[in-house]
Amino acid sequence: MRAVCQRVAEARVVVDGEGSGAIGAGLLVLLGVARDDRVLDAERLARKVAALRVFEDERGRFARSVLDVGGGVLVVSQFTLIADSKRQRGTRPDFSAAAPKEQAEPLYNRFCEELRALGLHVETGVFGAHMALELVNDGPVTIILDTS
Repeated sequence: MRAVCQRVAEARVVVDGEGSGAIGAGLLVLLGVARDDRVLDAERLARKVAALRVFEDERGRFARSVLDVGGGVLVVSQFTLIADSKRQRGTRPDFSAAAPKEQAEPLYNRFCEELRALGLHVETGVFGAHMALELVNDGPVTIILDTS
């Protein structure tokens, strides 16, 4: 499981011209689920995201988490994060390590549920849909987290 976490001033996801989820200051999390991922991975990664210290304290140091600052989290599924471009013969990435929808969607949902259980306000995109993201990256700050 892989999460690309971007600190944002605001973010929203649009599906078919309609807003699906939106947050103010917080984290935009692009989440990819691999075939070998399990529920424990989703829960562990959610805790890592919630505790990720990428928000500044009064001295300007990364000392606060999204929980500490009361920020929101917008979680968007993105199977392309699991792409393997190392063993390709051409220029097309290999997506075979990405979990199929029937496996990935429950793990994506479990990830979101764990964030909510930790006390975070969570918004989402629409799993498997073609989505447009609008965001104001704050910093920019972008951190990649893996379950391994």
